[in-house]
Amino acid sequence: MTRAKTSPAAKTGRRDLRIIGGVWRSRKIQFLDLPGLRPTPDRVRETVFNWLQLALAGQHVLDVFAGSGAMGFEALSRGAASLTLLERDLQQAACLREQAAKLEAASCQILCVDSLRWLQDAQAPAGGYGLIFLDPPFHFGLVNAILQRIAQKGWLTQTRWVYVETELALSDLNLPTALQLHRQTKAGLVNAFLFRCDALQIQDVIELEHDTL
Repeated sequence: MTRAKTSPAAKTGRRDLRIIGGVWRSRKIQFLDLPGLRPTPDRVRETVFNWLQLALAGQHVLDVFAGSGAMGFEALSRGAASLTLLERDLQQAACLREQAAKLEAASCQILCVDSLRWLQDAQAPAGGYGLIFLDPPFHFGLVNAILQRIAQKGWLTQTRWVYVETELALSDLNLPTALQLHRQTKAGLVNAFLFRCDALQIQDVIELEHDTL
């Protein structure tokens, strides 16, 4: 759910979309109709959450480029423990706060920040993020920059899943070694990838072996 940077004068109204599943199924949320905004297509969103249906419960979720908020609110609807939305546009962030209030989503935090700068300084919550959504504006080279940033911060040692939505092919992604492709799909020019983090799974195995000794 990303968009190019726009001026305040470009904000021209609101659009609706529906949450597909979970406790808020069929509830509508609104977002500002900004030029360049690209909400994840419903078919892709449904596919992604089918992939994740057994992996969301109790997870902390980070959406690095929130936009409409559809992916994050969908995750909360389906059992995620908490949601952090990063959105640099002041009015879009305010709109996201309205939607969170309407849904009574007490575990949702909306931060009006520049994502790259925030990732440079922020610390992951205790236990890390179970799922990171990464859907930056196309054609700015952001997806590879963010992937490397979260790897350098050490977040992938605590992250279970990373979802990437991009115009790039898989071969064009500069993937950290911890990420392994789990599923992928395509809708028009949009490529969607779900990666699992082997670094965490390896640690889980070590801890499981230790617990059974």
